Amino acid sequence: MRHYLQFKDLTRDEYGYLFQRTALIKRRFKNYEKHQPLQDRTLAMIFEKASTRTRVSFEAGMYQMGGAVVHLTTGDSQLGRAEPIEDSARVISRMVDLVMIRTFEHAKIERFAAHSRVPVINGLTNEFHPCQIVADLFTWLENRAMDRHDVVDMDALKGRVVAWVGDGNNMANTWLQAAELLGFTVHISTPSGYEVDPVVAGVRRDSYKVFDDPLEACRGADLVTTDVWTSMGYEAENEARRAAFARWCVSPAMMAVAQPDALFMHCLPAHRGEEVAAEVIDGPQSVVWDEAENRMHVQKALMEWLLLGRIG
Repeated sequence: MRHYLQFKDLTRDEYGYLFQRTALIKRRFKNYEKHQPLQDRTLAMIFEKASTRTRVSFEAGMYQMGGAVVHLTTGDSQLGRAEPIEDSARVISRMVDLVMIRTFEHAKIERFAAHSRVPVINGLTNEFHPCQIVADLFTWLENRAMDRHDVVDMDALKGRVVAWVGDGNNMANTWLQAAELLGFTVHISTPSGYEVDPVVAGVRRDSYKVFDDPLEACRGADLVTTDVWTSMGYEAENEARRAAFARWCVSPAMMAVAQPDALFMHCLPAHRGEEVAAEVIDGPQSVVWDEAENRMHVQKALMEWLLLGRIG
């Protein structure tokens, strides 16, 4: 049994397989071909943080794969009534085949997984957001390194540069793990006091470079990406963050110094005029809508792999 709690839980070879399965599953979806290998399997989705894309992508994906879904929040389960996480894990995992959790502290999902009989997937924690980065990487490969037969070239990521502009948050931590594992470099630019912590990310210092100037972080980048300035759970800091992050809005000028074919990504929801200019997110280099849709396809491949192993 395997869990998927952070990006480094899989190997490079396993990601290659996952991306290839994603391409196949997405093609079948677009061609209205039935693909239901998870019939009679049930996914429990546990939300301590609100969600749009995570809920829709996992729920629709599981139904499309032939399975069923149970949706739980802290308001309608014992999770919100001080039941120990370990007890919830022991009970829930006896009744379902797979669990996805979207919560606050990463330690919570680790405690749940340690007492679960079934695979556990991280739908987001304060420290990591692996499913989003898998979708981002697949979107990057789909747009720049996939042939007409949907063959994925993992080597296309080696030596590339991702510019991360904004908060040193769970997305940034996960990009750092991906860079170290897959052989590209992340250019990080954050305001003072909002830096990434390599100890939290669990990465070496040679997989990323730090820039005080966000424009310089974007120079020569193959991909420019960002996130909201105030993530869930930090709303009390909103005004202070708006002031601190004023220079970290991804602008047309930043995209202009990136590679001519550079892509722009954002995990959404986005605030135009704050972390990204409208001309960028709605411009020709933006692939945010492909990126959002691909959450569903990569998660279908992930759930299939966790439950059935390699196919073919």
